[in-house]
Amino acid sequence: MRSINSIKDLSLQEIDALVQTAEDIIARPEHYAHKMAGKKLATLFYEPSTRTRLSFEAAMIELGGHVIGFSEAQSSSAAKGESIADTVKTISCYADIIAMRHPKEGAPLVASLNAGVPVINSGDGGHNHPTQTLADLLTIHREKGTFQNLRVGVCGDLKFGRTVHSLVDAMSRYDGVSFVMISPEELKVPSYAKLPLKERGIPYTQTTDLEGAMPELDILYMTRVQRERFFNEDDYVRLKDSYILTPQKLIHAKKDLIIMHPLPRVNEISVAIDEDPRACYFKQVLYGKYMRMALMLMLLEVK
Repeated sequence: MRSINSIKDLSLQEIDALVQTAEDIIARPEHYAHKMAGKKLATLFYEPSTRTRLSFEAAMIELGGHVIGFSEAQSSSAAKGESIADTVKTISCYADIIAMRHPKEGAPLVASLNAGVPVINSGDGGHNHPTQTLADLLTIHREKGTFQNLRVGVCGDLKFGRTVHSLVDAMSRYDGVSFVMISPEELKVPSYAKLPLKERGIPYTQTTDLEGAMPELDILYMTRVQRERFFNEDDYVRLKDSYILTPQKLIHAKKDLIIMHPLPRVNEISVAIDEDPRACYFKQVLYGKYMRMALMLMLLEVK
């Protein structure tokens, strides 16, 4: 039995295999329609979610399986003080696999150490979000045709942005990749998230200037400033509008740039960008479903 807590839990070969499985699901959905017949997914979401939770549920249903779970902590026995360990031991009696989101870093790891079924980390605080990264990788693969020799710009809340931390780790494994990290000084990428770059000798620069970095980028990955991660409302208000992507700021961008965002957005990407063919964030939403289908098939060893 195997769980996924971080993108580091997947080898490069496994990531490539998941991408190929997702591509096959897109090409032959009917072939996968009953692969999970008789299987149940439990979605344990202690924190609000639209895309990740519904994507997991749609993924299992489209594979022919069923879904149980809860969408907020208050609707579970966590409201009565039940521990994560006891919860997942209970849920393991009912489900074949668990997708878990929790506001505390490390909570899904605790769950995986106590569950009797595989656990997929679906976001733990500002730490990791491996299935969002898988969605991002499939988007890059389908839009760019490669993971190599790309200049990746990540912009916004890079301190608490778990999707950024996971994406940087994943993309740094490929040849010729480099990064531009664009953020206010207060929201720079933490040291631990830059360790994979330093260990692998991956070039990166840090800047506060989005427009100055724009001409060199192959990928622009925007993120929102996350209100729920701030302890001080004044700090959030001061930083929340640090970067707002508008058509004017894309004047000097490459014609084949792809614009990504893990969503939800607030106002950091103007709705005027939505019609730009370089906007890929709603494609990411769809591709996330296919990658979650592929991941569950892998973890449950369904051929």
